Amino acid sequence: MSRIEQRPVPANVCLQLEQAGIHPVLARILSARGISAKEELENSFSYLIPPNQMLNLDKAAALLADTILAGRKMTVIADYDCDGATACAAAVLGIRMFGGDIDYIVPNRFDNGYGLTPALAEQAFRLHQTEVLITVDNGIASVEGAAKAIALGMQVLITDHHLPGENIPKDCIIVNPNQKGCPFPSKNLAGVGVIFYILLGLRAELRRRNRFSKTNQPHLDTLLDLVALGTVADIVPLDHNNRILVSQGLKRIREGITRPGISALFRIAGRNCQQATPTDLGFAIAPRLNAAGRLSDMTIGVECLLSKEMETALEYAHHLDTFNLNRRQLEASIKQDALTKAAALQPAGHYTICIASGTWHQGVIGLVATRIREHYHRPTIVFTEDEHGNLQGSGRSIPNLHIRDALAHIAEHFPGIILKFGGHAMAAGLTIAKDSFQRFCDAFEQYSQRQLDSRQLEPVIETDGSLDTRYLTEELVTLLDRQIWGAGFPPPLFYDEFTVKSQRILKDAHLKLILERNGRSYEAIQFQNKSLLPDTIRLAYRPALNTFNNQTTLQLYIETVEG
Repeated sequence: MSRIEQRPVPANVCLQLEQAGIHPVLARILSARGISAKEELENSFSYLIPPNQMLNLDKAAALLADTILAGRKMTVIADYDCDGATACAAAVLGIRMFGGDIDYIVPNRFDNGYGLTPALAEQAFRLHQTEVLITVDNGIASVEGAAKAIALGMQVLITDHHLPGENIPKDCIIVNPNQKGCPFPSKNLAGVGVIFYILLGLRAELRRRNRFSKTNQPHLDTLLDLVALGTVADIVPLDHNNRILVSQGLKRIREGITRPGISALFRIAGRNCQQATPTDLGFAIAPRLNAAGRLSDMTIGVECLLSKEMETALEYAHHLDTFNLNRRQLEASIKQDALTKAAALQPAGHYTICIASGTWHQGVIGLVATRIREHYHRPTIVFTEDEHGNLQGSGRSIPNLHIRDALAHIAEHFPGIILKFGGHAMAAGLTIAKDSFQRFCDAFEQYSQRQLDSRQLEPVIETDGSLDTRYLTEELVTLLDRQIWGAGFPPPLFYDEFTVKSQRILKDAHLKLILERNGRSYEAIQFQNKSLLPDTIRLAYRPALNTFNNQTTLQLYIETVEG
């Protein structure tokens, strides 16, 4: 059972926001999310953190400018998720705008594994005659791959956002806001955000060299649709800087100034570009791109994003949609087996869940780990056997346990258990020897018990408290919808008591209700619930606008009902 808690609201900050002209409900919501000044809501490009604050960005810009002006060949090594695909497309499109000769390689998760490997460095050199190798959304852990590229005579530019380990590539230019010594104030850029910043720096460098002027320079804002998609898809925290990037990208998508590949994906997903939201990007567009990397080859996704013609883009989008349907079926079949294995561990008596099977598909174990984590609210790692007979794992964590730090601790204190690992606070990947499985599980459990207390194993639903019925209106929903909500900046969720006036089950799956509060009636729906509710209920809910038969009405989406 989830515990419902109200986010604390700093009263003085809330008052300051109201005095600055912000709606009182919005002021309360924003102050609870750390907003302290009206300027932090500005989404214009002029508020973006300047590129010159990022360590080594000037060196990266100079290298790329030298390479372009000399007509030398570049190759991008991408990652096989949505962030990697959008970063790859942005790098290729951006550098071609400046006249650069560039190609790309997306590793196949089953044949190549993650990141820049020695084999990929060899492929880039032999197949593309590469002189400058650029990684996007990977590379900070590719010590051997970078060394191989350098040995072959290539220059290497690492662009990444993942947390660095003890060893990082040497004799390379590294641009990563999370690397040691980088003063860039936002550590939350996605991989596509990092390469976009480098392109901004490259443009400034080429202006200094009189290759372009401000009047004839390439318009990098044409890449912001890619930046918005990759940023939302990678679930990085939406700090002010990321909200600007996402807002500007969505603005272009809504105005129809977007590339054919993204328009095609919206069409295939049955979504309206003119009403695009972060939810559309995260739950409709990104999964279709990710499915290619999970089940096949992300090259299809990159080519969709690079397509110049709508007809070509739609062909790729249809392929991606098919992959996504197959991915959903595969995930569903594995999920039930995984839940059975997890239940057999009696999770209530443990702080973590580790399960393994030799037959689960490598491409969906991360999704299955997410489902197990959501079900039990425990840090969860799901393993499957790879082609070398080792166990490849994908982990998902809960607040208060930094899963990459956990893996780093185990690697340091239990040498030999983990063969390789990487990731973020909430998600990570690793490889272990099959005979080390139980030792790893024990070490992960011990570490987690030291970091967590039992109360932190209870799922918490944070709300914004009660919403006065004076403000429970279509006008407020419209106001809230203008903001960019997402990871680290969650959408508003309110908590109140209602009387149930009527209720019925829709399509044998969802609960449709008419609720009453303070003499006012509201339509409401709770998805995936077939159980009728008591006459009086306390619930966490989101107000939204529901359009049906060209009529728009206020509707409450029920998140949870207090038991």
